[in-house]
Amino acid sequence: MESVGWEEEEEWELCNDGDFVYKRRKRRQDLSAAATAPPTSDPEAEQRQLRERKKRALLKLKEQYQNEIDQWQRMSHTLQAMDTRAQPQPFPSPPSSSSATESAKLPPPELDSSCRQLIDDLVLQAKAQEAIVQDLSNLCETVETLCKAEEERVKQSFIDLPIWATPSALVASLSDD
Repeated sequence: MESVGWEEEEEWELCNDGDFVYKRRKRRQDLSAAATAPPTSDPEAEQRQLRERKKRALLKLKEQYQNEIDQWQRMSHTLQAMDTRAQPQPFPSPPSSSSATESAKLPPPELDSSCRQLIDDLVLQAKAQEAIVQDLSNLCETVETLCKAEEERVKQSFIDLPIWATPSALVASLSDD
């Protein structure tokens, strides 16, 4: 009886899909590959093969996570650049009481130049804000693209299930297990 339970256990494999770990039956190709592999009595060779498989799986996982980290770092740098551009421009200091009386004595053309300077400052601020909004829009598009790609990946995992196959293929997959 014990050997039957052990054989059933050998037909299962652990799968790591992102942060979700689950147990599933080995696929038919995995079982056939194990059957065609020459039986080795060398436990060291088996351990080396196991370590190599683990190493390949971990390197693949590391690459996936590194790509995701790189994307987030690019977005972070973009936000930091937007933040530095968004720093408020210093407004011209308000005239003191003594300069206020002097400005009242100034002829109207000089008053006109100070108004122009204020308008120019406000236009520059509006352009900076427009650039920030454009950068945020681009960042949102990037995040939306990432989300859509992840959604498609999740959808595909459900589409690949054997239940969507033809009825005869479904029956065959059920009888194989």
